[in-house]
Amino acid sequence: MSARFDTLRTTPLPALRAQIRAGRYSGHTAGLGTGHLQANIVILPAPEALDFMRFCQRNPKPCPLVGMSDTGDAMMHTLGRDIDIRSDVPAYNIYRHGRLDGSVTDITDLWTPDMVAFALGCSFTFEHALIRAGIPLWHVTHDTTVPMFRTAIPCVPAGPFRSHMVVSMRAIDPERVQEAVALSRCYPLAHGAPVHVGDPAAIGIKDITRPDWGDPAPVTGDQVPVFWACGVTPQVALEAAAPALCITHKPGHMLITDIPEEAETPVLAPETA
Repeated sequence: MSARFDTLRTTPLPALRAQIRAGRYSGHTAGLGTGHLQANIVILPAPEALDFMRFCQRNPKPCPLVGMSDTGDAMMHTLGRDIDIRSDVPAYNIYRHGRLDGSVTDITDLWTPDMVAFALGCSFTFEHALIRAGIPLWHVTHDTTVPMFRTAIPCVPAGPFRSHMVVSMRAIDPERVQEAVALSRCYPLAHGAPVHVGDPAAIGIKDITRPDWGDPAPVTGDQVPVFWACGVTPQVALEAAAPALCITHKPGHMLITDIPEEAETPVLAPETA
C-alpha cells in the first residue's frame, strides 16, 4: 500500500524513511522530515569521484557537500544511524554517458564495490524555516515539486565537470522578501541566501512559467520571484562529464538525513552515529 504525502508530513523520521525504503512512497520530499537536513545525491565510480569533489568545493552555493560515503559502502554513516543510499531516496535518476536512462526507486542492483556517494545540502531544509515564519510556499501547499531553471551563471569547472548554475524559484510577497533572505542565510548547508531576487531574465531565464525541472508555480500580483542555488546543478555538470554510469536523486526527491537542520556541522557526533 502506498503512503500518502499528507500523512507523511507528520510521520516521525525513522518511520518516514522506512516507508521510503520499502518502496511505499516515491514522491517529492518538500515539507517532509521537518527539523532535519535534506540532501541531493550523486553517486559515481571512484575514478570520477575526486574531480566531482573538487567541483563541489569550488562551487559551494549550488553544491554544499554535507556527506560522502566510503568507497563501496552504501551506508551514509555520518548522516544517520541507518541510512542506506541504495534505497532511502524516494526516486533516483540513472545517467549513462551523460544521458538520462530512466528513473527507479531502488538502486541495489546497480551498486558496485567502487561506488562513492555524495550528499549535497538541499533548499527544502530552509523551507521549513520559511513555513514556520508564516511565509507561504505555493509548491508545498499544492503538493508539487519546486520549479527549477537553468541560468547563465557560470560555475567553476573541475576536470570534466562544468556547468551553469541551476536555481530553484519561490514567489514571495514583497514585504516578506528580506525576511526570507535573512532566514535562508542561516542555512549555509542548504544553499544559504538567494543568488538573485527579481527579474528572471537578468540570470538568463527566458520563461518563468516553463521550468526545466519540477512543476510550474505562479508568480501572482506583486509577488517577487526569488532564486536560490539548486542541487540539480551537479546533474548538469554530470551531463557534460558524461561518465559511463552516474546515479542521482530525481529532482525534488531528496534523502532526509538525521542531521538537525540548524546544525553548524553536517556530521553526526560519534556517540550518536
